[in-house]
Formats: sequence, structure tokens, C-alpha cells
Amino acid sequence: MSQTHDGTNETPYEGLDNDLEHSLLHGVTLTDNEIPGAATQSAHDDEEDDEVPLHSDVQGALGLFAEAVQDMATSTVELSLGRHFACADFCNQAVEKAAQAISLLRFGRRSAYNHDLQALGKAVGAPEAIQLEMAILTPFHPEAFYADTPPEEADEIINAEQASSYMQSARKVLRWARDIVLRA
Repeated sequence: MSQTHDGTNETPYEGLDNDLEHSLLHGVTLTDNEIPGAATQSAHDDEEDDEVPLHSDVQGALGLFAEAVQDMATSTVELSLGRHFACADFCNQAVEKAAQAISLLRFGRRSAYNHDLQALGKAVGAPEAIQLEMAILTPFHPEAFYADTPPEEADEIINAEQASSYMQSARKVLRWARDIVLRA
């Protein structure tokens, strides 16, 4: 716990500053005047390659990234329950939402998506290593997975060790996305 300027205690979340943490936890909307650097730009700012273009959707990106984090938490629960396909499915969903959050920041809209996470990663400018992690999770979109596997057999095809490795891949993608979304 740390103590704030007004003497109250708080538990800091890694990677979140107090204003962003408050916004995510309490649903406070961000206006252009509250987004750091949105009101005015100096000559120095014009020279920099800005990560967040003028037409980006910061609020939408934050909300979608929060959903991705929730899906990762759910994947942990599913793994502990022995529901290995559900774990992989939630990892797939988390990665898709994280990538779409990047799309909202960079393009102001979601990117077209056809269940190929590696292609989605490429579309949003993910580094090659992140695209490869995303490709690992592509087969676990239910529509694609159930095309070849009956639902009642899904958890028997994926074991706990495999599900854990899928969680590691998803976490790598979410860390990459977090560094972009939370700095917007």
C-alpha cells in the first residue's frame, strides 16, 4: 500500500498512474482536455512520432483493453476448473480485444477480423514476435475449433500444460498492448 497526498492509502497497480487507475476503476470518461498532451502541442511535440493519432479512440481503447484483462482473469479460472479449451478460448478473446484496442488507438476504429490473430496483429502493427504469439492462439476461436472437434471432447484435446502455455502467449501480447494503450 502507498499513501496518497491526502493521507489515504491505496494499492498501486503496476503500469497504471493514479488518474488512469481512477478512470478505469470508476468509469470516469476522458475528455480531450484530460488526455495528457491533447490540448496543446509544442514544436518539440510536432517533431516526435506520436503513438496516438488525432483520430484515435482512447476511451474505447481503454475499455476494450480492460475487457481483455478480464478475459485473461477468466482464463485463469477456467484453467483451475480443468476447462482447458475454455481457457484457450478466453486467451484467444483476450488477444483479439487487446489488438482491437490498439486498432482503436491507431486508426479510430476496429480492424477487420476473420479469426486469424496473426493477420490482425499485422494489421495493427504488432512486431513479428507478437504476431507469432498471436498465431499460436488462432486455432482456439470456437467457430474454427468446433469445426473439427465435438464440444464434448474439447477439454480432452488440450491438456493443462498446453493451456498454461497458451496463457503465457496471451500474456506476452497483453503486455505489449498494455504498454501502448496505457501510455495513450
